[in-house]
Amino acid sequence: MVNFKTITRIIGILLLLETAMLLACSGISLYYQDEALTDFWKSAGIAAGVGILMVLLGKGSDGVLTRRDGYVLVSLAWIAFSFFGMLPFYISGYIPDITNAFFETMSGFTSTGATILDNIESLPHGLLFWRSMTQWIGGLGIIMFTIAVLPIFGVSGLQVFAAEASGPTHDKVHPRIGITAKWIWSVYTGITATLVGLLMLGGMSWFDSICHAFATTGTGGFSTKQASIAYYHSPYIEYVISTFMFISGINFTLLLLLVNRKFKKAFHDVELKWYFWSVILFTGIIATILYYTSPMDAEEAFRKSLFQVTSLHTSTGFATDDYMLWPSVTWGLLTIVMVIGACAGSTTGGLKCIRLVILSKVSKNEFKHILHPNAVLPVRINKQVLSTSIVSTVLAFSFLYLVIIIISILLMMAMGVGFEESIGCVISSIGNMGPGLGDTGPAYSWNALPDAAKWLLSLLMLLGRLELFTVLLLFTPDFWKKN
Repeated sequence: MVNFKTITRIIGILLLLETAMLLACSGISLYYQDEALTDFWKSAGIAAGVGILMVLLGKGSDGVLTRRDGYVLVSLAWIAFSFFGMLPFYISGYIPDITNAFFETMSGFTSTGATILDNIESLPHGLLFWRSMTQWIGGLGIIMFTIAVLPIFGVSGLQVFAAEASGPTHDKVHPRIGITAKWIWSVYTGITATLVGLLMLGGMSWFDSICHAFATTGTGGFSTKQASIAYYHSPYIEYVISTFMFISGINFTLLLLLVNRKFKKAFHDVELKWYFWSVILFTGIIATILYYTSPMDAEEAFRKSLFQVTSLHTSTGFATDDYMLWPSVTWGLLTIVMVIGACAGSTTGGLKCIRLVILSKVSKNEFKHILHPNAVLPVRINKQVLSTSIVSTVLAFSFLYLVIIIISILLMMAMGVGFEESIGCVISSIGNMGPGLGDTGPAYSWNALPDAAKWLLSLLMLLGRLELFTVLLLFTPDFWKKN
């Protein structure tokens, strides 16, 4: 059975970590002397109280996690972080509705970036910083963070990693998973710090630079400005953020190879090639369309196209232009980009390029099977043969992904949401993108959606962030059987 005592203790530890993050944000409020200071203290007090209680309830646990325990822990951890993370918004009164407060926080921790706020600049600095921090922490994964921290408390992180990193590949670059996690977090922090410096060189304040670096590296897309990156009217900032969004979409184990100067192995990765050429292809097509159908010159058309393609390809969701004002054919192209996503093992959402590589190879093999029925045609990735179990998992994931999208679109329409908006919101939420289509596009918030739709989309964000199986397994009868 599930080891709830150990799970309770670990979630208690996580809430104490969240308490520390809330107190860090209260320091920002103290620096700017904004009115959210006491709200952070109240929120931290509640999170700390519940966290200590859960640690005490889990006292004496054996600290052993099975794979089944890992799936329960990951799902509950994301929900707990989002529930207690919404407290500063709710207690301060800036988001006085529980539905909206939970939606905004889940959108942050799942690095989705969809917002219900219609006047972002009205928030005090502390809340803006917390809003961005949720994406930075959630980007690489609350659980990935705990893999590096929990061993201090005598808890193994391997089963947690298996549940959180549920993509088709999650290579370890070190035999000890805790060391792998620390290396990845070091690279993650290094990229963020570098981006902060470059944005400050472009004229951003230190506060805005940190917030936007958090949202870029975490591929979340929360901005401190209602107009997003378009507010700055800076080609330099657009190119810098485009570059770092692309970097954040690369598998972090490949980034580690690059850091260790193993360039040949990294650059020959088939998923990285697919990702790179996909960005080039869609950027080129959309830039050409914009050049011939709008007053933009060649450089501006390229820059706007590159930024928006990279933003949606990596599920970041920043905007420098309202693409709903572009020719309608570009909406279709950008929707395809949303569905594709970037690389597995990154902070991004979507189907992920590696799954499309596998699906394309399976399809190619089927054509060969028709001509040569007795041929043995294995699926190879980076010259390695994939097991049939991995291939079947990818097929099952793709089928479920499509079915969930279709059912969710129908449910959204049943709630009175328009067809175009339903498609955009559902694909954006399950792909952790941020902006949608129509009245939920980059120029609008999602505040006007019905409360029931916001809860559904919050669930889709969680499903997409944990790649379906981790959450869906909890709803299968076999999961709860003793054996």
